[in-house]
Amino acid sequence: MKRFGLHLLFWFVYLLQDILLQYTWNMNDLSLEHQFWRAFGTAFIVLPAKLLVVYFFIWRVVPKMGNVKSNRFGFYAGAGIVFLAGLALFRLLGMYFVSPYMYNSRYPSDFFNIRDILVALLQIGYVTAIAIVVKFARLRQQSMERDKILIREKLETELKFLRNQTNPHFLMNTLNNIYALSRKKSDEAPEAILKLSDLLQFILYKSTSPFISLSDEVEIIEHYLKLEQLRYTDRLNIWFRKKIDAGAYQISPLLLLPFVENAFKHGISETRFETFIHIMLEVEKGQLIFDIRNSKENGSSEKEKSRIGLNNVRRQLELTYRDFKLDVKEEENTFQVRLVIDLYEQVEF
Repeated sequence: MKRFGLHLLFWFVYLLQDILLQYTWNMNDLSLEHQFWRAFGTAFIVLPAKLLVVYFFIWRVVPKMGNVKSNRFGFYAGAGIVFLAGLALFRLLGMYFVSPYMYNSRYPSDFFNIRDILVALLQIGYVTAIAIVVKFARLRQQSMERDKILIREKLETELKFLRNQTNPHFLMNTLNNIYALSRKKSDEAPEAILKLSDLLQFILYKSTSPFISLSDEVEIIEHYLKLEQLRYTDRLNIWFRKKIDAGAYQISPLLLLPFVENAFKHGISETRFETFIHIMLEVEKGQLIFDIRNSKENGSSEKEKSRIGLNNVRRQLELTYRDFKLDVKEEENTFQVRLVIDLYEQVEF
């Protein structure tokens, strides 16, 4: 329906300027009203010839111009024949309808009158050229929209793939934690299973959305920290400080959790003595700062081990946010990751 409306708009605008031209070219001593209706009638009488040529070119010629590999002569000859047929129809309508009814001429003009043929050629060629330009512009717009959709689908698929890499890894770590508690016959195992149920519910129903509330992301991190705290007991010191203003912020799901996982997997789990994880999350006016520091065994290269996971997160950030900064700092006994994101600068697919 929208397409039909655009066609009507095109012909309305064209006929309006054609009537004005007819009116200007044929000014005489007749009344203004008479001259207007003469121009109006002339424009509409010869319209079928223009419709024939225009729609043949935009429906048959233009869409196939880039795909004609064989029989080019037949293709362009057919276009030429239709154009000549339009010229002939224009002349016949002018001779047998425009002249007698609009100009009260008793005798039709010569069919091969050079002046009239040039007028017909100019009128049909003019509107056909405009229609072809509009058609090419629309085809280009459609092509750009298709390319944009393909790029968006490709990026969304890549983003889903990166998130799906996080989920199994996340679940595996959590199950390992519960397994360790079960081996110890710990009374805290049921609580850990309950926490895992909450985590699974989050992954199944919330992490598939493009964005979730920041409070949900914080809650899932807290659940994960509690599970790990059950596993490491007094050997692990966890400090999680949050300072978030009253804004209703959205964030890409499971974006911050991999940093916490890395801290446990490549730092805490490989340290034999007392360990720590310090996490700071601040959000003010859309600016998120996430800083996580963890202890590590002297001499181990956590940066190398966690590189793949951090690269995945970096790619997620590139696909999701236009303005972010991710810094990784490794010292002798500590490993630190600092992430800064403008939550308002989201990538629009």
